[in-house]
Parts: sequence; structure tokens; C-alpha cells
Amino acid sequence: MIWITRERPKIDRIACPWLIRRFIDRDADIMFVPAEVVIQTAERLNAIPFDIPGVEYTHYEDQCTFDYFLKKHRLDDEALHVLAPIVRGADTDDHSLARESAGLWAVSAGLAFNMQDDKELLDYGMLIYDALYSWAKHLRETRHTQSPVEKILLEVLHTYQKETASARKIPEWVEELKNRIQDQIDTNLTLTELSRSLDVNPAYVSRVFGRYFDNLSYGEYIRKLRIERAIELLTTTRYSLSEIAYLTGFSDQSHFTRIFKMVMQVNPSEYRKNIGKGKTDTKR
Repeated sequence: MIWITRERPKIDRIACPWLIRRFIDRDADIMFVPAEVVIQTAERLNAIPFDIPGVEYTHYEDQCTFDYFLKKHRLDDEALHVLAPIVRGADTDDHSLARESAGLWAVSAGLAFNMQDDKELLDYGMLIYDALYSWAKHLRETRHTQSPVEKILLEVLHTYQKETASARKIPEWVEELKNRIQDQIDTNLTLTELSRSLDVNPAYVSRVFGRYFDNLSYGEYIRKLRIERAIELLTTTRYSLSEIAYLTGFSDQSHFTRIFKMVMQVNPSEYRKNIGKGKTDTKR
């Protein structure tokens, strides 16, 4: 059977082909093509698409495509379920799910950086997941450090890590996403487009967006920034309302006025007049 997904794989699109070939379809032909032609190529070749939006084999809520394969094909091998949170944590950039996730991401990202041929990348990735599976199956309880002193030190470290788990660092992509939103506040880029430009899973970003952006949804956060920018322009410039609407990304002056009044309880022209009155009163 032919299985097809997006080109330039890193985590889920290497882990899933490994799972397919080792446990579902040993003779599977894995194809990597540009994202925009996955569906039409799958239809033409009678192939099964995976790890793209809108198909059966994809992300669901906080689960990645690897998780869905396990559920769909009822794979109950304990070692595979040890691998699942490692893959999920690496794929969604949530390394708190498994301590091995950070290492899997680092190795996978480095491998993709060094290799431009996706087929070759998959060949090496198969070796990585074979090794990871053997560790999960046979070596999970084996420790590299065996001396009593080292064991005590590791126990102290693990206790400390558990106590500080709630104080995780903010992911690097959050600051970059904030900057890109600020830079493109007057455009209509979607969160999916911004997430993909950062090489972060869009479903994951959508799910945790409020955690890092004032407990607001993406739409609410964009509206907040646009209103703040509009207030700045109303206060410091003599731009017309239609010009301000254009500069802050609203579709037109009517849309700008309606949203501004909904948020500020006063329309933009009245807000500007009140600013002028305030300045006049200050001079008396």
C-alpha cells in the first residue's frame, strides 16, 4: 500500500512510517510530497494520506498522528505506548510529557538539517526508532550510571525536577509568534499559517495559545492589539477613521467603528473628541 504525507519530515512523519512498516504494512511505500498536493496525489495513486489536516490519520485534540495509528490498529504492545508520549512531546514541543522528548527532537531536527533527501532521511529515521523501540522494550530500567553516589545524586536531581515541573520555561516559539503578530497586525494571517512558518504544530499552538497570550483566543488577542494600535493613532495622529481602519487591519471603517465601540463603549470619533476635550481642560 502507498502511504503519503508532507515533505521534509521530522518527528510524526518519521515515527508513523516506522510504525506502519514495522507493525501495520511491512511492504508499505512511503511518499513525501509538497503539502499542497498531498490530497490530489493520494487520490490519483489510491494512497492513504496521513499527518495532514482533514484526513483520518491526523492529530486529534492533544494527540498526534502516532497516537491515532496505535488506537486505529489496536496496537497494544507496551513498548509502543511508552514511545507514544515521547513522540507526542517532541512533535508538539511539550517536553514535559516525557524526558526523552527533548532528545528525540534534537536528534530528529539535526538529522533533517543534515539530509535534504526525504527517503534517505526516513532510512536513517527507521534506525533511530528501531533503537528507541529496543530501549522501550528491553532497556528502560537499565541505567548508565550505577555507582551508589551517582544513584543518590540522580535521585536528588529527579526530586528537584518534579518540584520545578510547574515552573517550565516559556517555549522559544511564543516570543517569536508575538513578534510576528505585532509585525503583521494589519494583515489577515491565520494562526495556522503563522504556526507553520515557525515550524510548530498548528493544533498544538491553537490548544495552548491562551496559556501564553493573556488567556485570550487568537482572534481575541488580535482584536486587543488592533484596538490598542487604533487608540494610539487616534491619540497621536490626525488620520481619518478609514485610514486608521486600514492601518490596523480592519476590513473597513464600519467594521472598525463597530468593534471599537463594542470594546471601548464609545465610537472612535467620540473617543477622539473626548481626548481633545481632555487636552483643552488641562490647559485651563
